[in-house]
Amino acid sequence: MIYCISKKLEISAAHSLQLSYKSKCSRMHGHNWQLEIFLVSRDKLNEDGMVEDFTHIKKVIQSKMDHANLNEIFDFNPTAENLGKWIVEQFDTCYKVNIQESLGNTATVIDENKIKGIEFIVK
Repeated sequence: MIYCISKKLEISAAHSLQLSYKSKCSRMHGHNWQLEIFLVSRDKLNEDGMVEDFTHIKKVIQSKMDHANLNEIFDFNPTAENLGKWIVEQFDTCYKVNIQESLGNTATVIDENKIKGIEFIVK
C-alpha cells in the first residue's frame, strides 16, 4: 500500500537575493508564497494512522517562514528553489514541493531518493 498526501498553504515573507547579475530582486521585497507539499509513505502509517499530521506540516513551515525576513533565518540564498529544498528536508516523508513566489513563477523540488521504485505513482 502506498499513501500519498499533500498540504497547500500560504506564507507571507520577505527576502532579497544575492545574485551574480543586477536585478531588482537584490533589493528587499516580499511575496505571498503559495506552497504545495507532497508526502508519501510505503506500507505504513505513523502511530496515529497518518503519513503526517496536516497541522504539524503547517506549524513547521509557518513557525519558521511566515511573516519573516528569510535572509535573517536561513544561511542560504533564499531563492524559491533553495526554500523548496529546505521544506523537503524537514519531513522524512516529503518528496516534492511546489513553491510559487508570484503568479507564473513556481519552483518544483523533488527528492528522487524518497520515491525510488514508485516514481510512476507519485508524479
